[in-house]
Amino acid sequence: MLVLLAAFAIVPIALPWLVARIGARAFYVAALLPLAAFVYTAVQTPAVLSGGFPFEAFDWIPALGIQLSMRLDTLSWVMALIVTGVGALVLLYCRWYFRGKSDGVGQFSAVLLAFAGAMYGLVITDDLVVLVMFWELTSVLSYLLIGFYNRRGASRRAALQALLVTTLGGLVMLIGVVLMVVETGTSSISLILASDPTGPVIDAALVLLLVGALSKSAIFPFHFWLPGAMAAPTPVSAYLHAAAMVKAGIYLIALFAPVFGDSPVWRPIVVGLGVFTMLLGGLQSLRESDLKRILAFGTVSQLGFLTVVLGYGTQDAALAGMALLISHALFKSALFLIVGVIDRQLSTRDIGELSGVGRQAPVMATFATIAIASMIGVIPTIGFVAKEGVLAAFLHEAAAGAVWGIVGFAGIVLGSILTAAYGIRFLWGAFWTKKQADGSAAQRTEWPDPPIGFLGAPVLLAGLTLVAGFAAPLLDTALAPYAALSPAASPGVAAPEYPAHLELWHGFEPALWISLGTIALGAVVFWLTAFRTSVKRMLPFTAPDVYNAVLRGIARLSVGTTSLTQRGSLPVYVGTIFVVFVAAEGTALLAGGQWQAELDAFHTPTQLVAAPIMIAAGLVAVRARKRYTGVVLVSVTGLGMVLLFATSGAPDLALTQILVETVTLVAFALVLRRIPSRMGEHNASVRPLARGVLAAAVGVTMAAVAIVATAAREARPISEAFPKLAYEIGHGKNVVNVALVDLRGWDTMGELSVLILAATGVASLVFVTHRADTLSRIIAPLPPAAARTRRPLVETEEGVRPRGEAAGSQRMAWLVGGQRVKPENRSILLEVIVRVLFHSIIIVSLYVLFAGHNLPGGGFAGGLIAGMALVMRYVAGGRYELGAAAPTDAGKLLGVGMSIAVACAVVPLLFGAPPLTSFFFEADLPVIGHIEFVTSTIFDIGVYLVVIGLVLDVLRSLGAEVDRQAQELRDASVAGGSERSGVIA
Repeated sequence: MLVLLAAFAIVPIALPWLVARIGARAFYVAALLPLAAFVYTAVQTPAVLSGGFPFEAFDWIPALGIQLSMRLDTLSWVMALIVTGVGALVLLYCRWYFRGKSDGVGQFSAVLLAFAGAMYGLVITDDLVVLVMFWELTSVLSYLLIGFYNRRGASRRAALQALLVTTLGGLVMLIGVVLMVVETGTSSISLILASDPTGPVIDAALVLLLVGALSKSAIFPFHFWLPGAMAAPTPVSAYLHAAAMVKAGIYLIALFAPVFGDSPVWRPIVVGLGVFTMLLGGLQSLRESDLKRILAFGTVSQLGFLTVVLGYGTQDAALAGMALLISHALFKSALFLIVGVIDRQLSTRDIGELSGVGRQAPVMATFATIAIASMIGVIPTIGFVAKEGVLAAFLHEAAAGAVWGIVGFAGIVLGSILTAAYGIRFLWGAFWTKKQADGSAAQRTEWPDPPIGFLGAPVLLAGLTLVAGFAAPLLDTALAPYAALSPAASPGVAAPEYPAHLELWHGFEPALWISLGTIALGAVVFWLTAFRTSVKRMLPFTAPDVYNAVLRGIARLSVGTTSLTQRGSLPVYVGTIFVVFVAAEGTALLAGGQWQAELDAFHTPTQLVAAPIMIAAGLVAVRARKRYTGVVLVSVTGLGMVLLFATSGAPDLALTQILVETVTLVAFALVLRRIPSRMGEHNASVRPLARGVLAAAVGVTMAAVAIVATAAREARPISEAFPKLAYEIGHGKNVVNVALVDLRGWDTMGELSVLILAATGVASLVFVTHRADTLSRIIAPLPPAAARTRRPLVETEEGVRPRGEAAGSQRMAWLVGGQRVKPENRSILLEVIVRVLFHSIIIVSLYVLFAGHNLPGGGFAGGLIAGMALVMRYVAGGRYELGAAAPTDAGKLLGVGMSIAVACAVVPLLFGAPPLTSFFFEADLPVIGHIEFVTSTIFDIGVYLVVIGLVLDVLRSLGAEVDRQAQELRDASVAGGSERSGVIA
């Protein structure tokens, strides 16, 4: 099962390429995978029927007890057969539905196959947390499928609506899952059900789980998204909205009903909302004139029906509900596919435009009639078997006085009448010969015969409803183990004298007469409503109106909240953060009870020297009137920390701190070029007293937190074991570096993501119109002769050239871009120093990178050193020199670095080890001697590249791009002045 899931994740990647090569015939290949899963599931039938449910597990997150565990019990076996079997047929059907089309078909095939895999994983997983992951994956993939026609506004709105509704339900369901897992102590579904937990927390979790299930299965009040989703291609409707996605909620209800059906919160929600949805969907389907929307609201009604029956939680209802689940998947997917054939051949689904199609397409009309017969419960279909079993089960409960049995029975009878009415309406609308107002026959709709293969899937699915009807005894044997999980009757109701069983003929019992009566009354309802052009609504608004009103309300609320809180004032934002910090931490300190403090006057004499200087620099920075002066004074405090780290036995921290301070100072200097040099030049600082009080409060609070936290330790710190762990696990002597790339590799992975986001954010603020990192292309390439003659470069009027190649100045060219710098801004001394030191600094950065596992350094420090070399090139030669020094896109460095880090997390999985596990190699080589290598060094190389990319991105955006924009403004100003001078002249 795990192998099949992996295939469902990998194969869709190749489908777009395959569709581009062979067109819609690629769906043949796509269908092979769900077909293989269907065959595998079918082969497991003997094991499932014998009670030896196949089980596979792989520890995924052992610390949380979460496994990739797959289990085939009776319910998941049935659902897996439905998901894979119908999925394979729908993919084969797509070959004909999309014949002659290519736009977006490759992506569609990949997403549809991936969706089949997600549904397959959802119904076979035995872990509740993993189920939630598959649950949300189906929501995302269904969004892509519903919005396939992305150029249509209706498709985009329908896709977004389905995503918002189902995702909202999924988030609520996630809270229920957390409560359930915490309360039971396990995320294993089988263990949760075996423990039969009870209590108020479990009841709350059940309500939240039901919200997710009801939203996914389009049960009121979430029913409105399903008809809107009919904007999707018909194969999507047949699979997602008849056989697969909407069944996810039904599956969850059926999964928990045998154990939690007697919970006080269960039946009121399941039966009450299910009955209301069944009636609401049936009534609305009689108002529709689009064949697809008739089926859509009919699906809403049938989902309500399934919710009532499978959620009721008794043996007879469970057995009949499983038969109903199978029948619904068969007849509803067949009907949707038949509508797809009609739509593809005639380009219309309006029943007012269809007349006489049945006589021209007798095969399709016959099998559509069989599918409708199964839907309304006509013998000998499986729908008849299921409906009769449902009526018998609820009749017993209602006769015994069970309140929810009475509600369910009445709702099912009324809903069955409506089902018969809209079923007949569908057949009449699609295939009958209509009459005009004067009683004469309407003009016949000409029917072009479709390819035989186009009808294969719907004919097979409709035919299976007959086969399953005759095979009812076999289904009874297969489904009985699931029904046996439920109690024989609801509380207070005596068990039936004879347990129910699935048979095509039980004799002339009350359930049979009730079923026949609903069909007869349904025909009457159809006759009364068929020719009415309009039916008055009971309410002046619809569910989509409420949904749109809620969205508008949220938009207005967000605008109001944003205008109130996002005032465009940085002091207000920072002040708000500080106020919340002081209030929250101050409250925690005051409510914390006893305080303990362990303070020393100093640890080293250096602190007595550095601390006063740092304090004085901070106080002077507050009074500074020039921005650059303030930045330099603030940097003094950072350099003071370097001194404290260096004298406290933390050379690694000292090295990193001084590099960070230097790079930060450069970034500040780049930014300060574009803003007024003096503070308050445009907008003076206001409320200095309030700012001072808040700053003092923050300082005092932070000091108190540090004092109390360091003195509140009750156990020995884990850091004491780090030197030993660093050498034994990480095979390194530099504790800081080993902790970053090995012991705390996941934290570093997150920090790399933050660095990439920061670089992207800075670039996006500066590169306003486009993200063109092409400075290296601006630099004129050197003549080929330079490489052959190795002559020194000189500056000429034509640019940098080899000595002796051109007449003119023979001044030495130390930097390629130096000639582009204005003479008043050039420093030959600086150019010479940069030319001499640049390559040495790069070598030092590489040494720090590879030596960092045992000595101070590492990827972060090495990347900053290499970044400082680029800073030197930019400062000395301007933006053109930066382009020559780093002839690559900063984004590529960021991407490659992150990819290397991710690979270091993924590759160990291939060897059965946890992510980010490092491997150690050592050997004795001739001449070189003993060498050691730890694979975490590769992770450090990724860090090195990400840091260089970050520095380069900052230089390209805040430096080079700002220079370019400033130059454009100057050129425009000069051009404008020249034009004005010409006009005056």
